[in-house]
Amino acid sequence: MLMTMIQKEIMHHILSVRFVALLVMCLLLVPLTLTTNYRNYRQNLVDYQEAVKLANIEETKMNPGMPLDPEVEVSKIFLRPTPLSVFANGLADALPSHLGMTRNGITQGTPALVSSLSYLLGHLDFLFVVGTVFSLLALLFTFDAVAGEREAGTLRITLANSLPRDLFLWSKLIGGYVVFIVPFLVSLLFGLLILVWQGFPLGEPEIFPRVLSLTLISLLYIGVFFAIGTVISTYLDNSKTALIIAFTVWVFAVLITPRVGFLAAKLIAPTRTPQSVYLAKTAMRDDFNAALKEEQNKMIMEIPPNEKGYRHIGGEISKKINERMKVFEAEYRSKFRDYVGKLDRDYKREMDRQEQLGETLSRITPTSSLIYMTTNLTQTGKTTRNTYFQTGDRYYDALHTDLFSKIIDHTYSRQDNPIDITQPPDFEKTTLGETLRQSAVDVMLLCFFAVVLTTVAFLKFFRSDI
Repeated sequence: MLMTMIQKEIMHHILSVRFVALLVMCLLLVPLTLTTNYRNYRQNLVDYQEAVKLANIEETKMNPGMPLDPEVEVSKIFLRPTPLSVFANGLADALPSHLGMTRNGITQGTPALVSSLSYLLGHLDFLFVVGTVFSLLALLFTFDAVAGEREAGTLRITLANSLPRDLFLWSKLIGGYVVFIVPFLVSLLFGLLILVWQGFPLGEPEIFPRVLSLTLISLLYIGVFFAIGTVISTYLDNSKTALIIAFTVWVFAVLITPRVGFLAAKLIAPTRTPQSVYLAKTAMRDDFNAALKEEQNKMIMEIPPNEKGYRHIGGEISKKINERMKVFEAEYRSKFRDYVGKLDRDYKREMDRQEQLGETLSRITPTSSLIYMTTNLTQTGKTTRNTYFQTGDRYYDALHTDLFSKIIDHTYSRQDNPIDITQPPDFEKTTLGETLRQSAVDVMLLCFFAVVLTTVAFLKFFRSDI
């Protein structure tokens, strides 16, 4: 009996206008966004390779006795674009193009999004299609599943034939879901075939499992919105009212709530800007240099002048001044390092607190869980960003030990022993297992939403008068 009801529901959806809209959306949006974003990825890859090539031909050695501007980038570390960005651009264009290593700290290159007006309109990628377009279509498939039958009077007739209510509701959910996901999966397969034809490395061990996981999480997300539409349909008797409520819920769940969470976090836990932190480091460096210069002038003034009133700084005197200055430089360098370390720790603590609060508040809606999970799978999310900056911090610490700590600003004798500039470390990619472990909360939340909302729909349908 259940299969008969499901077949009836499938035919009902196939013959409806909403199925035509779904078919058009799938056949146009999914392959189009995948192919367009793959071309964008290839261009980003070319830009990355050119930037790395230019960085490699710069100086690889440096004399610590030569003067070095504290704001000069001695070396750079670049983030290689990932082919999975064709599914979700995420933070790829928002991250700095490079991390520059200076004596004052780490500077950030200009993000790619700054130079493109398309950022004002948002990204059109697979994540947007699933999270925004298909979530709305899922509600359009289910808003009148029960309300429409009740309004037309067919629900009373159907249940008068000793048909269990649970079978009726399951047929609505399963039939509509099957009609929905078949065009979605076919269009995704078609888009993947086009990508492979263009050179996308789908068969790589690190790529295919992530694409499969991305597909499964998309199906789960669509199932959540089927459950939301079913709940709305069971609580209302009028299909027009159900449509208005469904659209309102979609606006809040997809467009408003994910953004409100981070806006609230900025008000609850405000932080300083990166520019203010960098300027504070620069100001402290200037203060230390001024203090060192003052100490050096005091030593020069201690030299007795000659008969013409000039103070001659010879080899022996220069050596003594340098020896005394090394003590002061070591002291000020230690103070600067302690100050910078405290400044960075405080700033990082503020940012982590604000971001964690924003994440927690935004997870009220399933759309946020989909975004976090998808961007982690495509290596364009928070995990990749954190790894990028952590790699930059480790590289800076290595450069500070090998080079910056050995530079002498105030000396009268130049050393002739250049030091090799430490090369950037390899960027460690997060494995799929680690990604799934980090995204376990989002997976459980989506499952929770799906199970709880489906249960609420069934309980309401069982208790309602037909």
